[in-house]
Amino acid sequence: MTGTITPDRRADRLLRFPEVYIRTGLSESTMRRREAKGTFPQRVQMGPKMVGWYETDVGEWVADPAGWAPAG
Repeated sequence: MTGTITPDRRADRLLRFPEVYIRTGLSESTMRRREAKGTFPQRVQMGPKMVGWYETDVGEWVADPAGWAPAG
C-alpha cells in the first residue's frame, strides 16, 4: 500500500485567528498569501463563517518559518 500517512488530529486543538496572530505576528492577509504559496499551514473550515488552524501545524511553523513545509 502506498500513499501518505494522515496524522491523527483527534487530540489537536484548532486555533482561531486571534490566537494564531498572537503566536505568529502575521496579519490575516499575510496568512492567506502564505497559505496560497504553501508556506503557511492551511486553514480548516469549522463552520459556515469559522476557520481555524491546527495547533501542531502552527507550532511547527513558529519553530522554523523558513523551513516549514506541509506534511505529505
